[in-house]
Amino acid sequence: MNRNALPFLLPMLALSLAGFLVPLALLGVFSLVDTSGAPTLENYRRLFADPFILSVLVDTLGLGAKVVALTTLIALPIVLLYWHAGPRMRRVIVFLTLLPMLTSNVVRTFAWIVILGRLGPISQAMVELGFFPAPRSLLFNETALVVVLAQIELPLLVLPVIAVMTRSDGSLAAAAATLGAGPWRVLSTILLPMMAPGILAGWVLVFAGATTSYVTQSVIGGARLIYLPQFVYREVGVLFQWPSAAAAAFVLLAATSIVMLAMTAASRHPRLAGHA
Repeated sequence: MNRNALPFLLPMLALSLAGFLVPLALLGVFSLVDTSGAPTLENYRRLFADPFILSVLVDTLGLGAKVVALTTLIALPIVLLYWHAGPRMRRVIVFLTLLPMLTSNVVRTFAWIVILGRLGPISQAMVELGFFPAPRSLLFNETALVVVLAQIELPLLVLPVIAVMTRSDGSLAAAAATLGAGPWRVLSTILLPMMAPGILAGWVLVFAGATTSYVTQSVIGGARLIYLPQFVYREVGVLFQWPSAAAAAFVLLAATSIVMLAMTAASRHPRLAGHA
């Protein structure tokens, strides 16, 4: 490290220490004591012994996986359109991808309440088409939650893949097509391996965002769908069980970190890195 750069790095390091490491350490201390302050591992034992809490953890990880899958299905056509588009159309695609990020997730979540509500455009269209006998709300179910989270997290997958494809050699796909490879063969043997590092990087971001999005999970999913962020909030804000909430937060952090580290390690595999 350049010693001349050290004075400029110290404020950032101090901010990271004060804003992340210290609160994380305090959270760890809270998770290892009971309500009286005595050291104990009971908080973690209770988490893994309680079938309800285990189901909440499984549902949270499952939600992240479902959002990643749907986001991928939506993102790949956008990326392929970008790949085949000209320079002007590429700028339009990037702009439209970035545009939702100019609005906060909270605002977009509440906009979806109008869209999926009883008097929203989707419900009204279903009535007009004869699918619904009367207007009905499409909120407060996991399907709606997955769709909303996929729309919110979509730029976090599209942009890394576009960045990877921008640095890739476009002549490989052209050469494969010239030699007689069909569109699906070019996609499976050339384009998807090129996209793989960006896809895995985007999966990390989408999974982390989906599993920890408390506001969207609460507003769109409703009270019947319980995920770990809501469980932590209930333990803190309703039951005032700070040690239990701290342990649950650490379990969520550990579970998502393991998945994210696995995806990151996969994205750095030599066979994938060679296509970037």
